[in-house]
Amino acid sequence: MVNEIYEKELSYKIIGCAIQVHKTLGSGYMEKLYERALLVELAENGLKAESQVPVQVHYKNILIGDYKIDIIVENKVIIELKACSKIIPVHEAQLIQYLYASCIKIGYVINFGSSGKLEYVRKVV
Repeated sequence: MVNEIYEKELSYKIIGCAIQVHKTLGSGYMEKLYERALLVELAENGLKAESQVPVQVHYKNILIGDYKIDIIVENKVIIELKACSKIIPVHEAQLIQYLYASCIKIGYVINFGSSGKLEYVRKVV
């Protein structure tokens, strides 16, 4: 079995775009501004991205609510954005819930709040 990264090229492009946003804006802005900047960067790199995508959650075939996913890229990768001091386990759990609810296999929690380098966590389900 080969240990390949799922959606390798797309993943590299997404992280490259996020790094560019972090280099340009730095830390300290609200999450919504990073979302808008990342959408611009993704588009400039030829990637189709949608923001605030609703995903319905059902329980026993009854709609019980919905999520708004920050960004979905190429209908293949979910991006959950944060602007906080560090990524914590609840952020990763949130991403995993989004992955299962949307039937998308790969996602990233990307944190722009760190004053150092960009922080991100990758999950595949």
